[in-house]
Amino acid sequence: MSSKEKPTLGGQRIKTRKRNIAAPLDPTAFADAVVQIYLDNAGDLELVAKSIESSDLNFSRYGDTFFEVVFTGGRTQPGTIKPDEGERHSYSVLDCEPKREAILPYVLYIQKTLRRRPFLIKNLENVTRKFLQSLELFEENERKKMAIFTALTFSQKLALTPETVFQPLLKDSLVAKGIVLNFITDFFKEYLRDNSLDDLISLLKKAKMEDNLLDFFPTAKRTPEAFSEHFMKEGLAAVVEYNEKKMFEVKLKEIKSMLTTLISEETDVDEVVDTVKQQVKEAKFPDIEVVRMLWDVLMDAVQWSGKNQQQNANSALRQVKTWAKLLNAFCSTGKLELELMYKVQVQCYEDTKLMKLFPEIVRSLYDLDVLAEDTILLWFRKGSNPKGRQTFVKALEPFVNWLEEAEEEE
Repeated sequence: MSSKEKPTLGGQRIKTRKRNIAAPLDPTAFADAVVQIYLDNAGDLELVAKSIESSDLNFSRYGDTFFEVVFTGGRTQPGTIKPDEGERHSYSVLDCEPKREAILPYVLYIQKTLRRRPFLIKNLENVTRKFLQSLELFEENERKKMAIFTALTFSQKLALTPETVFQPLLKDSLVAKGIVLNFITDFFKEYLRDNSLDDLISLLKKAKMEDNLLDFFPTAKRTPEAFSEHFMKEGLAAVVEYNEKKMFEVKLKEIKSMLTTLISEETDVDEVVDTVKQQVKEAKFPDIEVVRMLWDVLMDAVQWSGKNQQQNANSALRQVKTWAKLLNAFCSTGKLELELMYKVQVQCYEDTKLMKLFPEIVRSLYDLDVLAEDTILLWFRKGSNPKGRQTFVKALEPFVNWLEEAEEEE
């Protein structure tokens, strides 16, 4: 018998990977199923929530469709709010009254849904952004409902990203028609019912909008006066005060920068005085704020020399002497002179290198006719700022005694 191996017909086996066959998208069937849940429960949101929770619908795949049904009662066509094919119900957000009491239950219902399915937050953002970009397609009362709804989602902390919600509002066509201004006004009113102004400002900062509130106004009305008039009329004085404060800070920063440049370039004092007067007149700055600003800028411009106390004293006094005419131009009343003394007092208290310089600075300001004798005596006897007061009163006592003796001699 031959030991030769017989040929076989086995051949080479090639392994193939089984692939998951993706089910075709069918948002219409999903939407119809959700609509049916609403209809079966006659729009009772508690019962709807329970039915949604126990259903086996594919929310991860049709999250956007789900929120379209919640907002409008059915599917909407891509890129618009027009109804698409399929069943609809009449228990949606846009079907209710434009009142907080009517809309809050929908927000709480969505909140409950998100706790069970947190991944749906992105879908809520998608649909909210889509509708806000299409505000001009809504009726006026529907836009109000959207504003109240959006405010309540932030009040109830549904984890929406502020920037995602607010940025679509800056669409030029929406702003030009005044639609955004009306929306944001309703939003502010509703949000401030449950939250403080600080909460609102924090929200606007996250949305990168706190410095751009005028961008909500049509171009022709984009002025501080129009801003104040509109929001005062709508009962939002706190928003007006915040905006005025913000604008003041911006202008103050600009003037400080300009003055710092003039000082560093050793510009003639008379020219600096004229320039600052023009700037503060245009900005409508309060006189007290001007005095505070001038002292801050002058001291910030000093070239301090570490721990060398004598050099620091010489530098500070030299700066005061150089720019005394500038200070004198704006310390035009006893009240403003007293404000300058308080400013010097606070800085000497808060800055250790200046702590011992208070009496020398005050004496220099007196010699240069910036501070009057009456102002110094008033501060000494009745000054109201407590910061370092006891120390500074004691340090200034010899100079005050000299002033009083000179007054008696006269």
